[in-house]
Amino acid sequence: MIESQQETAALAQPAPEPVRVLIPSPLGVLGIEISGQAVSRISFGPKASERKRYRPLGKMRSNEFLDEMLGRLSEYFAGARRSPEIEHDLGPSGVDAFARRVLRETCKVPFARTRTYQAIAEAAGRPEAYRQVLSILLANPIPILIPCHRVVPSKAGIGSYIGGTRRKQWLIRLEERIAAQGL
Repeated sequence: MIESQQETAALAQPAPEPVRVLIPSPLGVLGIEISGQAVSRISFGPKASERKRYRPLGKMRSNEFLDEMLGRLSEYFAGARRSPEIEHDLGPSGVDAFARRVLRETCKVPFARTRTYQAIAEAAGRPEAYRQVLSILLANPIPILIPCHRVVPSKAGIGSYIGGTRRKQWLIRLEERIAAQGL
């Protein structure tokens, strides 16, 4: 009986407030939200109104997860790593089941390769929903870690990106360069 009361009390506790940090990157300032030991959100250049929720990296106390995350991101951006391989959690984002399937399929796109919105829609079980795939990817709560930059339209061009076309081109070129070097 005591165990179930403790479990009930633990479940009733609100989730701890995520840690939010601003970090510099070759893509501009990234706002990274960390829930527990996982990244739950990445935003490109958070707006001034949102920035007050974040702490600058220089004002953060060092911890193992933060240090590891920063090291892996730095290695990825420098071309020394094919994937940041950082634990991430979609739970706090509240995305629906279909969006989760789309994001899961997006994670399967191989490094330095692309897939079309149509191919992702088919893999997610709804081939007619390719436009919805684009909308989901434009709202991807964890870009870079969920590599939506690897998803392109079936026609010419690289398509839209949550961080803008310039950032998408930069990420695609980075991965092409790394692949060409055989890393």
